[in-house]
Amino acid sequence: MLEKQIELYAAFTNFVCDCSEPVLPMLTFAQKKGNVTFYEWKTGKVPVVVERPVVEEVTPEALTENTIDWGDFGKGTDDVGVNAGITVEDGIDWGISLDPTSEGADAGGIDWGESSVAPVEIEIVDVGTDCPEGVARGEDALSLLDNSQSRSQFIDELMELETFLTQRISEMGEEGDVVAMSQFQLAPSVIQNQTREHIQGMLSQVQDLLGRLTSLRMQHLFMIQASPRYVERVSEMLRQKLKQADILVLKAATMAERRQEALQEQSRLEPCVDLLAGRTRELQKLIEADISKRYHNRPVNLMGVNI
Repeated sequence: MLEKQIELYAAFTNFVCDCSEPVLPMLTFAQKKGNVTFYEWKTGKVPVVVERPVVEEVTPEALTENTIDWGDFGKGTDDVGVNAGITVEDGIDWGISLDPTSEGADAGGIDWGESSVAPVEIEIVDVGTDCPEGVARGEDALSLLDNSQSRSQFIDELMELETFLTQRISEMGEEGDVVAMSQFQLAPSVIQNQTREHIQGMLSQVQDLLGRLTSLRMQHLFMIQASPRYVERVSEMLRQKLKQADILVLKAATMAERRQEALQEQSRLEPCVDLLAGRTRELQKLIEADISKRYHNRPVNLMGVNI
């Protein structure tokens, strides 16, 4: 999928920098081999046996397996105290004499441990030597996109390729002068035959792949695969969302009921409002007629009343 983009980037780098070092090693390897194991990327050999890491969940029962069982210590003692089975008698001979002239001073002295001790030898064992050759175990058994280290390198190289293509499109829009044309006369044909529209299509493919790998959905999938506890957190978050959705559904049903009640109340009060409006107009006419009689039948109109 990215063969043309990688070829263009490698040719451009070799032409400009005059170096033959490989560029985008992860993308080049994935383009040829596909999404193989990290072991094959690291060693260059196809594993004979693939042992993927098993993530075990820690249950509450497993947490109490290695705890100390104190039993019923301290229970069942009498009121006087705990009898530990030790009898103390007077005149105990501890075998220690404070008299330096005593005969047993050397024999009964304290051994402070000043005797010579043989040196302790520490043997360093290389971790991972017990894994036989051809066996992909642990993180090495994961694919390039499942392994966090190789996935980060894969995304970094995609961003590098995206930056190159973006810069190349910008430069091709300014290569109308003679200096720019003379610089690329000796360039390889893979560089000279490119058009701005073609490189724009290459850039779209890279951006599409990069967007799919860095999307929020893919991040959730990678985290779920790496940690079962993340699955529990996501499940708990989804359960909370579902509870909130149920609450909103109940609120929507309640609001619909209130709306229906308001419509019924409106239909019930509309005849009363019409009757009240008619009575108000009649009262308005009576007031206008009464005022007109008091002022020699002059026409009177009450303003500011709209019924």
